[in-house]
Amino acid sequence: MTAPMPARSLLKALAGPLLMGAILFGASLYAFGGIDKLFKTTSPDVAACKAAQPLAAALKPLAKGEVAALQIPKEPARLIDLSFKAPDGRDTTLSAFRGKAVLVNLWATWCAPCRHEMPALDRLQQKFGGADFEVVAINIDTRNFDKPKQFLDEVGVRALAQYADPSAKIFQDLKAVGRAFGMPTTILLDKNGCELATLAGPAEWSSPDAFAFIGKALGRAP
Repeated sequence: MTAPMPARSLLKALAGPLLMGAILFGASLYAFGGIDKLFKTTSPDVAACKAAQPLAAALKPLAKGEVAALQIPKEPARLIDLSFKAPDGRDTTLSAFRGKAVLVNLWATWCAPCRHEMPALDRLQQKFGGADFEVVAINIDTRNFDKPKQFLDEVGVRALAQYADPSAKIFQDLKAVGRAFGMPTTILLDKNGCELATLAGPAEWSSPDAFAFIGKALGRAP
């Protein structure tokens, strides 16, 4: 049986490889710009949403009256990308709207508050809709796919594009990140996809309070 190597001899034998490893690690840090860069956690997404903090703070006092239930994040963050159907039936994603602010609203014909809310959302789209803003109302009915269109036609909704997710997966995706607890669910995102406000439940979106809030978010007069 081979006698074990004395501790001092073992340390001496390991000294060379350890020193070489330290040299190589230091060289890699130099090559990549130093330890700060190696462990840097910032990204364009984080920077873009950090820039939205002043706007979120300015919106907070306007969450009152008919939109008092709006929750304003202290530190806006990029919302997860969501998949759903465009009005023409093709697949689309939330990131496809990047470059304009969007008010994402999940609704269903079996949700009484949602149905009541749709005409107000239509008026909000009529007032502010354009190149820099859109109300993206996404229906999540999982059966009788003609019913949502029939309902919107009946109540006179004209300005809203008819987005849909017949699988209702979009609700589960938002629920998984703590952004959906019931219906309706509404989220306001800036042009970079950063969350400015969230609402669980309905609101009167064609009220002066809502117009003032959305106008401020877009840098426009209500």
